[in-house]
Amino acid sequence: MNDKKIRKLVFTALLAALTCVATMVIQIPAPVSGYVNLGDCVVLLCAFFLGPWYGAAAAGIGSMLADLLSGFALYAPATLITKALMAMVAALLYRALPMKHSALRAAIGGVAAEVIMIAGYFLYGAAIMGSFAASALGVAGNAMQGVVGLVLGVLLAEVLKKTPLWTTI
Repeated sequence: MNDKKIRKLVFTALLAALTCVATMVIQIPAPVSGYVNLGDCVVLLCAFFLGPWYGAAAAGIGSMLADLLSGFALYAPATLITKALMAMVAALLYRALPMKHSALRAAIGGVAAEVIMIAGYFLYGAAIMGSFAASALGVAGNAMQGVVGLVLGVLLAEVLKKTPLWTTI
């Protein structure tokens, strides 16, 4: 295994752990179900820093572990898939969009990712509750989490982009 691949695997593991911690440390209970956290900020960093495949792995695994360790095991399968898709889409858009300004590319990728998060949890909630109406009650909390994650994720990515760490991978 070459040095670059080892570095990428190490950063993937570190960002998975950071995603888990960011999700678990600050948990603000949502009015209906679940909680608002800072995990989406790190999910977006996983996407922008690691790219679509490694970013998806770090985001999905780290977020799923947070659900398992926080007593939300019922949501762990949805979280694994949803957060991995979020990171993959955000990374693909971030890399593919022709805009010169990386913050704009990050914001567009982040918005798409947060829409995936809201839709993913809405559909999973409807499946486990048997009601779209009941699941719709969680949309506002997820949207609030998405906005916080988007703003902080894009700002933090812009700051980190100016450090040597960003070019390490």
